[in-house]
Amino acid sequence: MAKTPYYITTAIAYTSGKPHIGNTYEIVLADSIARYKREQGYDVRFQTGTDEHGQKIELKAQEAGVTPKEFVDRVAGEIRRIWDLMDTSYDKFIRTTDVDHEKQVQKIFKKLYDQGDIYKGYYEGLYCTPCESFFTESQLVDGKCPDCGREVQPAKEEAYFFRMSKYAPRLIEYINEHPEFIQPVARKNEMMNNFLLPGLQDLCVSRTSFKWGIPVDFDDKHVIYVWLDALTNYITGLGYDCGGESGDLFAKYWPADLHLIGKDIIRFHTIYWPIFLMALGLPLPKQVFGHPWLLQGDGKMSKSKGNVLYADDLAEYFGVDAVRYFVLHEMPFDNDGVISWELMVERLNSDLANTLGNLVNRTISMSNKYFGGVVENTGVSEPVDDDLKAVVLEAVKKVDAKMNELRVADAISEIFALFKRCNKYIDETMPWALAKEEEKKPRLATVLYNLACGICIGASLLESFMPSTSKKILAQTGGVKLSLDEMKEFNVYPSGNRVTEKPEILFARLDLKEVLADVEAKFGAAHEEEPEEKEDPGIDIEAKPEVTIEDFGKLQFQVGQVIACEAVKKSKKLLCSQVKIGSQVRQIVSGIRNHYTPEEMVGKKVMVVTNLKPAKLAGVLSEGMLLCAEDAEGNLALMTPDRDMPSGAEIC
Repeated sequence: MAKTPYYITTAIAYTSGKPHIGNTYEIVLADSIARYKREQGYDVRFQTGTDEHGQKIELKAQEAGVTPKEFVDRVAGEIRRIWDLMDTSYDKFIRTTDVDHEKQVQKIFKKLYDQGDIYKGYYEGLYCTPCESFFTESQLVDGKCPDCGREVQPAKEEAYFFRMSKYAPRLIEYINEHPEFIQPVARKNEMMNNFLLPGLQDLCVSRTSFKWGIPVDFDDKHVIYVWLDALTNYITGLGYDCGGESGDLFAKYWPADLHLIGKDIIRFHTIYWPIFLMALGLPLPKQVFGHPWLLQGDGKMSKSKGNVLYADDLAEYFGVDAVRYFVLHEMPFDNDGVISWELMVERLNSDLANTLGNLVNRTISMSNKYFGGVVENTGVSEPVDDDLKAVVLEAVKKVDAKMNELRVADAISEIFALFKRCNKYIDETMPWALAKEEEKKPRLATVLYNLACGICIGASLLESFMPSTSKKILAQTGGVKLSLDEMKEFNVYPSGNRVTEKPEILFARLDLKEVLADVEAKFGAAHEEEPEEKEDPGIDIEAKPEVTIEDFGKLQFQVGQVIACEAVKKSKKLLCSQVKIGSQVRQIVSGIRNHYTPEEMVGKKVMVVTNLKPAKLAGVLSEGMLLCAEDAEGNLALMTPDRDMPSGAEIC
């Protein structure tokens, strides 16, 4: 029986420089999904690649004193090196400088022009060079680019435009009829409420102010604007031809099952790309998932901020699979995750060295010590065995369910819950005590068999996320890679198997102080340096009347954690947050919508005035106040504790 095709893509990486660990997270996430889909029996096509045109690349090449092609060749090679280092199993690495891609983009542009979807005009607006996007004044946030927060510059030039408004009603209808199309749901709501429903402007799809791009072949003064060029890689990489000569791969794999992208480019993939496809008469991808960001400390990784971590540096210390584990495990489904050297060391020591590594080592060592390495099921069972087996088999079901929902972090947690249950089983059965009595040796044999079987199933599940570690565990335990069907029953480990004579240490514990000192010595000078801090001139505000300590004592301040947040429909400024304070949840309305998105709020620890008299704002009840700081320009920043404190902790 032919396998069902499954086509998954990442966003193509922009060739402006070496990808940091936040960029690398996406390819590892996609790889784990692709590997698991293969385990489920799908015929997977996994595509990634590089986005290589645009003004920013032209400027970077000029600064480096090389041609744009020489510049992107070097960076694309570095990106591919990192992707390969991270053991990713992509089938196609496309570059937008590939000749066949460029040819098809020109044909697509001409087709859309001929059918009246593209027309020539003039563009006058505010342009963000890093994002290669035009914005109107109303779309800016605090006068800056709404996507990256950088400065924008006035620009006017002749350009070709795509008639977005022509297809907008059809796209709105499609999104409403296909609720699974944009995930998570918060991303869908953002696209509908902020872009589609207010009305789409026509999109600039060519430029004349730079040359590094695909030329419009019937008007060579213009180059095709980056998004029409970049987004079409998902079909050109399958051999699409808009002249009707598409190849077998396109017929087999399109429409894509999943476009996996960062949340910052969700608009391009859920508005521009579907409309381009509609204009070409092609079916839309089945799902676009906008994953959250992996943050360094309290902010998005940025070379200009000097807070960048790179996958190869991390892999040098922790190993590739440990880095894969961390980035996959620490990223919630729809909230940003945080990475640091400190957190990596903590996870390696606790989860990988202790929970997993120690379990495998103890099981193999005891099998060798008591039975010469032979693992045999003697059938001498006790009630505690039933619970272990139930947990292991339930983990298989839970991992499958979580992966079908793209909840990769949750799937990994289920696997490690299996390993933790195996460790608990050792404590419950005490093999070392059983070994002291000869008549209990058959029971001891079954205990070690159950452990080997649980480990074999867990290691097989782990293959999609930590492929090298999975192979090492199975090689040491004498097990074989199990299919998902084989894991539906517990006793799948062959009785009489032999484990390796000497277990290999999977993950060695690390000393945090030594790691940090070594990191500083090795990488401190090589990495981007933190921008030099300027002295804060401070601002003066009008003083309020003095209060006594008794007056101050009437107010109650506590730490709260935002567990849900949404925009207040009747207001452009208000957010409504559900804030957990101790065992209670308070609804608090705050005028911070211009400074924080609902998605950014969820998970934050905040400082709350908890005994403020409830009041209604825009018709919504507010049961407290979030504390913020405000600068002279009106920018707001939430006050948050600088250490992790439990919700409900008193601020005094």
